[in-house]
Amino acid sequence: MAAVRASPRLRSLPLLLSQPDAAAAAIRRSFSCASASSSPAPARAMASSSAAPSPYTTLVGRVSCEREIKRSKFIAIAAPVPNERAAMAFLEEVKDPRATHNCWAYKLGDQFRYNDDGEPSSTAGKPIYSAIISSGVDMVMVVVIRYFGGIKLGTGGLVRAYGGVASECLKDAPTHLVKPKARVGMEVPFDLLGTVYHQLQHFQAEDIKQDYDTGKDGTVMVMFRVEYEKIEDLGNAVNSACSRKIELYR
Repeated sequence: MAAVRASPRLRSLPLLLSQPDAAAAAIRRSFSCASASSSPAPARAMASSSAAPSPYTTLVGRVSCEREIKRSKFIAIAAPVPNERAAMAFLEEVKDPRATHNCWAYKLGDQFRYNDDGEPSSTAGKPIYSAIISSGVDMVMVVVIRYFGGIKLGTGGLVRAYGGVASECLKDAPTHLVKPKARVGMEVPFDLLGTVYHQLQHFQAEDIKQDYDTGKDGTVMVMFRVEYEKIEDLGNAVNSACSRKIELYR
């Protein structure tokens, strides 16, 4: 039996930030900012109807746990997953077609799903999902493989077995805090690329790409990923570095 709950998608809205002017050399040369005669305007952002995703705790990597209960062997395997496709790929990788049951559950923010794989309804997948909730981790998939040992456990015994081995698997697993990142873009004049890249490096922006097909002479679209909570500070830093207005979109 499977249960599915999907979370609403976040809407993407433009984020406008002001940036002061600057004089800088071309790419691959040193850059310096000219002093502005007037104070730069403070960065401002358009209000978004969707709140930024909250930080979450997830597993550092794959973990496993094995228990024998009344001659049945239960093996729990858990791993961090970024989306449903990755969760299903993980299931295909670890499940054993020779096993009696390959039961599983995942949690991806507000989205979750679980499956009993032939066990009585709600005796396997749901207890595994409950173990995930109790552990406090998110963006995770847990698969529990059972090899039947000849002794029936009953519905209560199955719930305790599947939930117990999943809980034990997650209990002492290494975790880390993940701060979600937003995909951001900005149209940058060629002569400001060096200054902007310096700020992107300072704020630990990732996956930086350039697109010169902007339809505007002398500008390039710079796209990158940065933590949501750093967007405003990044805009303010760019503002204080040079004296020209630049628009940021996400």
